[in-house]
Amino acid sequence: MKRNIVTAIILSIITCGIYNLYWIYALNNDASRLAREEEDGGMVLILSLITCGIYFLIWNYKMGDKIYQAGGKNDQVVYLILAIFGLSIVSMALMQTEVNNLLDQRGPAY
Repeated sequence: MKRNIVTAIILSIITCGIYNLYWIYALNNDASRLAREEEDGGMVLILSLITCGIYFLIWNYKMGDKIYQAGGKNDQVVYLILAIFGLSIVSMALMQTEVNNLLDQRGPAY
């Protein structure tokens, strides 16, 4: 599902990160669906919480590959570096942009 990036960022800030958790879940599932992989957004959240955010860094890198498999740009390293330096909301915005572009290319069927 296409999401408005500005709205997602504002909601993430207003809700003190609660919407961000949903955004991670939904973004992962959308990218998985586009790459024709199994959706596992809930597992991403659980592993990120259990590992105190370490898995979230791995997820940022993996999302670059998942988006690339779906037909988007391969920005794995960019997403990872942004997340390492505390700019994960920027990396998620870039991911959402790529997912939105892929959804535009494929039409309303997705």
